[in-house]
Amino acid sequence: MKPSRILSVICAIAVLASLSGCCGKTAKDEGRAKYIFLFIGDGMGNSHVAATESYLSYKEGKLGGEQLRFTQFPYLGLASTYSANASITCSSAAGTAIACGAKTNNGMVGMDTEGNHLKSMAFDLKENGYKIGIMSSVPINHATPSSFYAHNKQRSAHYQLSQEIPASGFEFFGGAGFLDYKGKDGKEEATDTYLEKNGYKVCYGADEFNSTADGCEKIVFCQPSDRQSDAEQYTTDGKEESDASLAEIVEMAVGFLGDKDPFFIMCEGGAIDWEAHGNNTMGTIRETLEFDKAIEVAYQFYLAHPDETLIVVTADHETGGIALGANGGGSVIDWARLEEAGKETKELNAKCSIGWTTGGHTGAPVPTYAIGKGAEKFCGRYDNTDIKGKILGE
Repeated sequence: MKPSRILSVICAIAVLASLSGCCGKTAKDEGRAKYIFLFIGDGMGNSHVAATESYLSYKEGKLGGEQLRFTQFPYLGLASTYSANASITCSSAAGTAIACGAKTNNGMVGMDTEGNHLKSMAFDLKENGYKIGIMSSVPINHATPSSFYAHNKQRSAHYQLSQEIPASGFEFFGGAGFLDYKGKDGKEEATDTYLEKNGYKVCYGADEFNSTADGCEKIVFCQPSDRQSDAEQYTTDGKEESDASLAEIVEMAVGFLGDKDPFFIMCEGGAIDWEAHGNNTMGTIRETLEFDKAIEVAYQFYLAHPDETLIVVTADHETGGIALGANGGGSVIDWARLEEAGKETKELNAKCSIGWTTGGHTGAPVPTYAIGKGAEKFCGRYDNTDIKGKILGE
């Protein structure tokens, strides 16, 4: 073969190799959505969803057929939820499994069973140029949101968990303030003061957020009732004086992060779990509906960016063991009676054909719904530790 011909072949091989490498990189990049929404309904099992849709159908004068926004997503899977040391997980172990892709013991946050720090998908995405938003309907340093930015052997170390926010560098946090606002003894530096010293603007209420968000690089939104005097220790359920719904907090995050750069938003419907712990049927339905409204915000964004957006909706575990058609109460749920009761009891629920088996968590697998780029990966049965890799496109 002539030297010129050999040189041509070598050049062609080099070009093909280069193209192959580029294509490989592009394929990997194209497997990950530019805009990623992960919604976690804390405690939301299949029966919580079924109860909510049954109630929606009743409101329309039907026995069934009405759907939540997220149950209309085209891809559906089931995720197992056990932790490293228990058949029944807690929220911190489940949150860590989802966020970090690894099992840990109940009570631990962002750490493996040996106490080594785990890396959440939020940090992986941050390193790849994504802006990050973390929000919840409950306190920002509660178990599930903390799993995405913090590390601790004890989920109850709320003050220490909130101290890790600045190290994350994440752009947006939102929710019902912070548990142990000034430490468990109420004598530590106020959490908002600490965050302000370390690069975050802390806003209380929608008006303050709207008036100060422009020009901020990092921001924390709290409800107005979360502002505490120096003499008070923070404790609240996040419901008093709430002027921003979970849907509105998602809207704030999307507006703040913008669509120029890629972003990842984790939004927790944390109060679903709290209502289910109390076996409050109507409260559980109310919080599931609020969660669905937040997902609707993401869905509208998806409609504007259908080829670049992924929405995943799942749960960390199931709470309460709710059942429709329980206790021999009849074959039709008496929603009218439950709706009018004002105060629920176990006996009333039973008469209305609703049963609860526990005030705690259960080990049932939880549903996962998905739409958008890469959503097909969420079909079938898998473990909650697989969700991270599916979202990252691995």
